[in-house]
Amino acid sequence: MTAKAFVAWIVMMGGLTLQAGAQTDCPKITVDKGLETQVQQMVDARVTAKQGRTAFYAVQLNTGKTVGVDADMPVQTASVIKLAILYEAMIEVRAGKAKWDEKITLHPGEAVPGSGMLLFFDTPLTITLKDALTFMVIVSDNTATNLMIDRFGLDAINARVESLGLKNTHLYKKVFKPATGPMPADQPKFGLGKTTPREMATLMSYIGECRMQTGVSDGKPVFHVTDDADRAVCSVALNMLKDQFYRETVPRYLESADSTTNGVAIASKTGSLDAVRNDVAIVAGKTGPMVLAIFTYDNADHGWTVDNEGEVSIAKLAKVIVNGWSPLGLDGKPLVTGLGMGAQAGCPVSESAAGPGV
Repeated sequence: MTAKAFVAWIVMMGGLTLQAGAQTDCPKITVDKGLETQVQQMVDARVTAKQGRTAFYAVQLNTGKTVGVDADMPVQTASVIKLAILYEAMIEVRAGKAKWDEKITLHPGEAVPGSGMLLFFDTPLTITLKDALTFMVIVSDNTATNLMIDRFGLDAINARVESLGLKNTHLYKKVFKPATGPMPADQPKFGLGKTTPREMATLMSYIGECRMQTGVSDGKPVFHVTDDADRAVCSVALNMLKDQFYRETVPRYLESADSTTNGVAIASKTGSLDAVRNDVAIVAGKTGPMVLAIFTYDNADHGWTVDNEGEVSIAKLAKVIVNGWSPLGLDGKPLVTGLGMGAQAGCPVSESAAGPGV
């Protein structure tokens, strides 16, 4: 072994030791049985009233408390799948394969309908990669999303998701564009994308805790010890999620008109279709950060108002979960890169989500 190779080996082993030391402090994942009974009743009530169905998973990262209903059921993502695009972009920027300020051009005829702003701009239009991702996250811009799919590639995004061990998460196609090439047999059922509540909660925790993947070992994702370069990338992404424009779901009853935590204690990505309302959020409670992945589907209310029943149901469920785990309310201080987890950063969000770190 050369001297250079030996030094590299020592650095790598040091990273392994640091990460392993951090994970020895990880809390045991435990189901909050009392809360589970309460939320199950809420889910059942929607079915009884023929309002729709709910699948969700929530975890408090520092305590390991979890609660869920149909947490491993594949569901339609709608725009929540854009979190997978965001994570791939983060990895590419960190690796130097993409830059926040690189130029992305929207050409005539490329804009698509639905949510967003770029549809209304004159073309050709050139913006930065960071601007395109910001549009995609904050206002769920469909045109910006397609630009990002072109930039990073469907295959690369899905390969990333698979390498993270998220076996039931998949981005099938561009938004408002027909599927192209060989498609999985279940694409017509799910449309744009599919996931499970547990898997999307896992992905959101990786973004919030700044777990930057470097590879795969023994079939599980490998993350290196977070450094300043990682934090710089993750901070940009987390700020996008904190600036989410659509706040009628998870934040609805948790933020108040005079609260100093508004816009700083919740980071989220929503997704909506006629019969679908979803929200995946990091919520900074005074007792510790929580990740909530809530999906409502087969909804009877297809309206597009702020009082859509599916959106209100998500908000009520989020309030019960957050109040149950953090009765003293929100605290924006932990909602920074790493989520204020310190030595506990990198703990699994479920029994199946653990991975080695280097």
